[in-house]
Amino acid sequence: MNNNERFETRIQYLKYQVLKEVAKEAWDGDLLENVLDIPKKILPGKVPTMRCCVYKERAILQERVKLAMGGNRENPNIIEVIDIACDECPIGGYEVTNNCQGCLAQRCTNACPKDAIYFDNNHQAHIDKNKCVNCGACARACQYSAIINRKRPCENACAVKAIVSNQEQACKIDEEKCIRCGACISQCPFGAIMDKSFILDAIDYILKSENNTKFKVYALIAPAIADSFREVKLSQIVTGLKKLGFYDVVEVAKGADIVAYHEAKELAEKGFLLSSCCPAFVSFVEKNFPDLKEYVSHNLSPMGAIAQKLKEDDKNCKLVFIGPCTAKKMEIQRDNLNGLVDVALTFEELQALFDSRDIDLETLEETPIDQASFFGRIFARSGGLTEAMAEGLKEIDAGLELKPETCNGIDMCRVALLKKSKNLAMGNFVEGMACNGGCIGGAGTLKKLVVKKDNIDNYAKTSKYETIIQSVEDL
Repeated sequence: MNNNERFETRIQYLKYQVLKEVAKEAWDGDLLENVLDIPKKILPGKVPTMRCCVYKERAILQERVKLAMGGNRENPNIIEVIDIACDECPIGGYEVTNNCQGCLAQRCTNACPKDAIYFDNNHQAHIDKNKCVNCGACARACQYSAIINRKRPCENACAVKAIVSNQEQACKIDEEKCIRCGACISQCPFGAIMDKSFILDAIDYILKSENNTKFKVYALIAPAIADSFREVKLSQIVTGLKKLGFYDVVEVAKGADIVAYHEAKELAEKGFLLSSCCPAFVSFVEKNFPDLKEYVSHNLSPMGAIAQKLKEDDKNCKLVFIGPCTAKKMEIQRDNLNGLVDVALTFEELQALFDSRDIDLETLEETPIDQASFFGRIFARSGGLTEAMAEGLKEIDAGLELKPETCNGIDMCRVALLKKSKNLAMGNFVEGMACNGGCIGGAGTLKKLVVKKDNIDNYAKTSKYETIIQSVEDL
């Protein structure tokens, strides 16, 4: 398959090209020497671009290169804004459309608390942006619905309202609100918002391992890979990862089995629980519903659970998580993980790694992998954790009926948490997934627009384990 066809937008493809070139130079040890030439490799000559000129496009690409190399390490957020790429986007706010009838009532001007509405010679209303505070009173007052609120795509995408504007009217991330879900990355039409990449850290570990003789480097692959890399078999991906230099490949779904088993016990003991699998959801609870933090499961996420097991067996090993989630890059820095996972990458970055070494997955032989149960693997899609919890309660004979609130996206999570905070009638378990569709809808996937839960279920059905306990006992 043509690499350009693997991605849904040109922005995603440009990001991939930068990651691939950075990785290629790093493997060869020439990155510092050739880093300034990468934009010219991607955009040679005076080729047409989506910017005013190729030189501005290259300047933006240079900023992408910086983020591909780790970005500003002093900035704790793993998501950053490229200011010079954001200037093409309309500021947004309330605008008067052609629906304005120039009516005599002029309810809009009477409703405006800042006297920001004025009229031209044709009695058409206009809004003075220097006075407007975007309260929306004029829009609500207009009987023709002629005034609309034009939000930037990143603002529309951000369910926690963490996107604001700086003095230059470029978008800015409110660190106090941001949960690192990456929804803004996927929706920015100009690619002005990107997640930092730690692809160089992964390459560095592989090279320093000296063919895994000094220490072993493991790839921890999230179950959502079955949807993102749907053109190839998981067993071919395993072969490709070993060709990259990883000692072995472990399913994070195995960690999901561990979580389902222990979280079912925790729910039986406590009677009510919020899931801890999605780091963006946990962050959302902490920032918006701090009084509910006590209900968040004390179990690690599936990534943390399997990492803990591997580090117990070999404390010197290096673990590289590979999944669909930008928030995982934040999670590995949290105190409860305490350095268990060394690097977190996305599926976008994995594709760049493969292509930086000219590894064509479709031509590779298969390396079998069969480590997790059906229930651990379906964690990747919305409702999967709920099904696994029901199975876990059944297997431990808890005598408790699961009454779940399955939340598909932050808006649904907010509703469930509001109900709990106000002591309204609800179930005893909240499956919180920040991304629509679950992990398969994450910002770091290759297929963002069309996700297919059937790909996850079909992959899950290939498991040799009939129960969660069988998988956990076979560690």
